[in-house]
Amino acid sequence: YYTVFGIDGLMALQAEVPVEKIRAYVRSFGDGEHLDFVHLCCLARARAAAGLQNEKPCGAIIQRIEQFRSRDGGFNLQSDQVHGTVYACFLAFGAYQDLCRELPDALRVVQCLKILETEEGAWVNDCSANCGSTNATAAAVTLLRNLSMPINRSVGDWLLAQHHPQGGFVAAPGAPMPDLLSTATALHALARMEVPLEAVREACLDFIDTLWTNQGAFHGHWGDEYIDCEYAFYALLALGHLSL
Repeated sequence: YYTVFGIDGLMALQAEVPVEKIRAYVRSFGDGEHLDFVHLCCLARARAAAGLQNEKPCGAIIQRIEQFRSRDGGFNLQSDQVHGTVYACFLAFGAYQDLCRELPDALRVVQCLKILETEEGAWVNDCSANCGSTNATAAAVTLLRNLSMPINRSVGDWLLAQHHPQGGFVAAPGAPMPDLLSTATALHALARMEVPLEAVREACLDFIDTLWTNQGAFHGHWGDEYIDCEYAFYALLALGHLSL
């Protein structure tokens, strides 16, 4: 999981990626027989980043990912489920892209997402949720854009409404503080929708600056005591959009 963020972060910084070490590490997982859904998708992404997307185990990885298809046509973190989740659909589509495969029955994934869409122009991650989520909405936007599907303008309005007065974006309406993950994904989705970021740019830059550490990494939010390469990547994603 963290290897993917480490690789993508290094690539974003145009830094040297230790490709041979990564290849040896990635190959040690074979075709991902003992991995859960999230780590199967991470294996696909790591293989692609290391130039191993055409090796024989990749076909088996795709087959394993397909075992997590839900009965409504989407994907779920657990196998044999009735309904899919936005997060699982997003990860599965990314894995297919990484391994240069076309996602089968893509329109059924769109139908799954339609079930998870709210009246306010947002998405919930799964059917049990009753409030739109910034990260689920951003993932749905990114996925739908990749599938060349139209997105209502109200989605951009809903995402902008999650901007915190002190900068950054919150994970859901009413959340007490912004966080780096929600900020990065919201900015990415807004940029994909070509929504201008000028109104939030300076406040978001100030917010990200409050999370910076002299160790060269970022905290996830104001109450976070730890740093890791995942949040370093999200900071780079956010800063990339804010710099354009």
